[in-house]
Amino acid sequence: MTNPPYAPPKLEKGTLRITPLGGLGEVGRNMTVYEIDGKLLIVDCGVLFPEVQHPGVDLILPDISKIEDRLGDIVAVVLTHGHEDHIGGVPYLLKLREDIPLVGSRLTLAFVEAKLKEHRIRPKTRVVAEGDRVEYGPFDLEFVAVNHSIPDALAVAIRTDAGLVIGTGDFKMDQLPLDGRITDLRAFAKLGEEGVDLFMTDSTNADVPGFTPLEKNIGPVIEQVIAKTPGKVVVASFSSHVHRVQQVLDAAHANGRRVVLLGRSMVRNMKIAADLGYLDVPEGVLVDLKKSGDIPDHRIVYMSTGSQGEPMAVLSRMVNREHQVEVGHGDTVIMASSLIPGNETSVYRVIDGLIKLGANVVHKGNAKVHVSGHAAAGELLYCYNIVRPKNVMPIHGEYRMLVANAALAIETGVPQNRTVIAENGTVVDLADGVARAVGQLDTEFIYVDGKSVGRVTDDDLRDRRTLAEEGFISVITVVEPTTAHIVSGPDIHAKGVAEEARVFEKIKPQIADALEAAMQDGVTDHHQLQQITRRTIGRWVGTKLRRKAMIVPVVVVV
Repeated sequence: MTNPPYAPPKLEKGTLRITPLGGLGEVGRNMTVYEIDGKLLIVDCGVLFPEVQHPGVDLILPDISKIEDRLGDIVAVVLTHGHEDHIGGVPYLLKLREDIPLVGSRLTLAFVEAKLKEHRIRPKTRVVAEGDRVEYGPFDLEFVAVNHSIPDALAVAIRTDAGLVIGTGDFKMDQLPLDGRITDLRAFAKLGEEGVDLFMTDSTNADVPGFTPLEKNIGPVIEQVIAKTPGKVVVASFSSHVHRVQQVLDAAHANGRRVVLLGRSMVRNMKIAADLGYLDVPEGVLVDLKKSGDIPDHRIVYMSTGSQGEPMAVLSRMVNREHQVEVGHGDTVIMASSLIPGNETSVYRVIDGLIKLGANVVHKGNAKVHVSGHAAAGELLYCYNIVRPKNVMPIHGEYRMLVANAALAIETGVPQNRTVIAENGTVVDLADGVARAVGQLDTEFIYVDGKSVGRVTDDDLRDRRTLAEEGFISVITVVEPTTAHIVSGPDIHAKGVAEEARVFEKIKPQIADALEAAMQDGVTDHHQLQQITRRTIGRWVGTKLRRKAMIVPVVVVV
């Protein structure tokens, strides 16, 4: 339940104000704004992928409208890692002010720069690594290595006059990671000794007991599935999941198969990762789709996008037989990624479609082909005991995850009144070692629909859902009010309401009678006559057809 909006007080000098504009109460579009002494620091700017209730929407952004009048005060944008839910919104922010400095690791900025190139934006960037310490305005930033499902992820420690804040970004504590880069608990402990005033921690797996399984356990399972498949193998994952692609390349190589990357973002990101040395490609394994036609099915693996059931991604197009790669009997599809909350219906629709085509579908529910990139409850307990923060504000997750994360902090000794369970738009002030919620902004979804940003509203989406689910009815009538006479019509045209047009013959006389009666009573305004038409047919459709169709009445007065 969203808190009612209320205005925060004027920000006092020396107080740090923290306002999440996305990522709380949801998994995606992570963005947090820090403000002190008139300057703003942004950490992450990601996207949320649309669900079934967002027809026609491509992406959902954080509510960047809340800082549009403060663009000149932004000193930098810190990007914790290269997943879309943390960097996907950067082009839309930089379209408002192109010279905002972007700060992040080498791989993260390489992914962002490739994305910005498509938007014809040349950013100002600063590459940082774990252990680096840089200053932007009143913000003193220190970066800490954390392990995640993408290389080069960083936590950020933010020092200001108000105190020390740590934002973990997305992280876990895999002790045997594929790239050997573990979460630096020694750095966390050192910051804890200095005194952490506010610890902002990843909540995605806070309600999952124990520890997240090791990433290295996935490789042998993928290799075994590939070995047993007589036909082609398709592996679906996120286009930025470098570790998973590495495992697929190694498994394919061990089975004498070639690998084809499918999906523009997958091809782009893996080329970047390989060029920078984050992806080790066995010689001769990768082959371009255009040159793969002569390779037999039992010698090929396709690495594709679409693991979340996105309608335009490769896997959905395969299900709809709209992609040149076809799957069927003897083929195996591996869904090698987590299921983002809200995408369940789309994902299972794709799985059903693949099975109908005859493919064997392997997913997290029936095989160990994916592990999460987020710390489970046991790992979070370790972090709280190491850092010993004065205040805790869970971030990155749906509401139940935030609550579970706060409960873990309380178990380790953080006072309950020092845990802040915030929502998007909650204004939190840190002063004198205490963090407290002081306001609530009314934040909104910013929809990207084609080239349109922010022009599509919730009302527009409601209309689209009505069109998709309930259908459309137009009623055209030509009337002569002076004689209370209907010149022509009503003509009814419907889509998605009834199987046969003749069902509307019964309502036409009722519409005509209602219009004539209104005109005889002196109603001549076409808007009023249109409303009479709408009410008459709307009641009939609701009662007789049990539909709530979108009705567009047109009354032409002559």
